[in-house]
Amino acid sequence: MKKIIFALAFFVSLQQLSAQKLDKLQWFNEPTKWEVKDNSLSMFVTPKTDYWRISHYGFTVDDGPFYYGNYGGEFEAKVKLTGDYKARFDQMGLMVRIDEKHWIKAGVEFVDGNMNISAVVTNEKSDWSVLSLGKKVPFVWVKAVRRLDAIELFYSLDDKNYIMYRNAPFQDNTPVKIGMMAACPDGEGFNAQFDNFSVTPLPDQRRLEWLEKHK
Repeated sequence: MKKIIFALAFFVSLQQLSAQKLDKLQWFNEPTKWEVKDNSLSMFVTPKTDYWRISHYGFTVDDGPFYYGNYGGEFEAKVKLTGDYKARFDQMGLMVRIDEKHWIKAGVEFVDGNMNISAVVTNEKSDWSVLSLGKKVPFVWVKAVRRLDAIELFYSLDDKNYIMYRNAPFQDNTPVKIGMMAACPDGEGFNAQFDNFSVTPLPDQRRLEWLEKHK
């Protein structure tokens, strides 16, 4: 039994290490200018790009830069966001994606001259929620935690004190793409930098409960 536990712990540690290697990730909608250096991804966000499906605006777009890895099960993903936001709806953050009809993006969105903590949850159609920061800050941390059939979204200004701002349903027991996304629907592009991206696998909650009942 101890050997099994050790093997599982070793496997999880390998997953955590591989999650930090940004050069091992892959692009969906690769931007023209980007660089990975010292655990940091920087890009010039492609102009006139976005992620949205149908509701309110009546259109569907799926063409923003997204740099991701593939994961199964439950996890905690987080990243530090620094952006030179200029135009309305300039945005960057985490994306968790099953396919073009089922995804979540969470991060910073620039609206009416203000930085906002933003989330778009898409299940066939998109919804949008924003929380104004009330001030300009140099960077923001965002975190997404997948547990069972939901994802909890958090933000922080110091990577210590996290505030949850959304709990959204999300299909469980399904592999997902997790990574860094950005979009520039209205503007001519902007510089975005993502630091210390990580994905930490979490033990499956249902399996833990079963093991507890069957000791």
